[in-house]
Amino acid sequence: MIIDQHTDLYGVVGYPLCHTMSPIMHNTAFEVTGVNAIYLAFETRDIDGCLKGIKALGIKGMSITLPYKSSVISLLDEVDGLAKKIGAVNTIVNKGGHLVGYNTDAIGALKALEEKIELSGKTCLIIGAGGAARAIGFILKKNGVEVKVANRSTERGRALAHSLACPFIHIDQLANTGADLLIHTTPVGMTPYNYQCVVPEHILKKGMAVMDIIYNPIETRLLTMARARGCLTINGLGMFIHQGAEQFRLWTGIEPPIGAMKQAVKEALRN
Repeated sequence: MIIDQHTDLYGVVGYPLCHTMSPIMHNTAFEVTGVNAIYLAFETRDIDGCLKGIKALGIKGMSITLPYKSSVISLLDEVDGLAKKIGAVNTIVNKGGHLVGYNTDAIGALKALEEKIELSGKTCLIIGAGGAARAIGFILKKNGVEVKVANRSTERGRALAHSLACPFIHIDQLANTGADLLIHTTPVGMTPYNYQCVVPEHILKKGMAVMDIIYNPIETRLLTMARARGCLTINGLGMFIHQGAEQFRLWTGIEPPIGAMKQAVKEALRN
């Protein structure tokens, strides 16, 4: 790839970002499709300054990750209807200095789940109350799934449960909570803290489907425990790739090379 004065710039903003695979995924997509663009990681504690920089430097698009998916909304010029309903943005498109926010986490999670299970009539326990939890809870409710939220912070957990019009359970009170599907959305267990897990092992029941949206590592401690207890496990790679594919469509208008994107991330994780 030749980088020149015509190369468009994209990136991901969050803190921390030391183990993100987004640059590998998106740069592979640009290379395969012949788009003259590059994607970089911008680790920052100044999200306000970052958005001003996007406009000033003409950066074409940005992925938004922890901890800015909700707080970024007030800094945007426009928010897509779905992202507004969810209350979280993970994608920015720069339309000539007019920053528009979207949410591709929701469709990414839905596609990843539908590849593995039938969702109709299921009950789901969501662990966590951040931007990804909001997106997943919204899209699951929209698709007829009964949702419950569990979180360590009562304030944040109750706020999400209220916005989803669903029950809240403190994570320490899950002993008698049943569900067909459990989705873990917190960063606990992400590389380099691979051996941490906030989900109590005793709530993992045989036949339950367990999804961890962490993709680095692909096999988290939660998924290892769940498989040992007879659960169907779903790692975070599918959601990561599908949400990235939706971002690529928004930025370029081109159909993303999903197979190549997935293979590139898998190889990077193996190495």
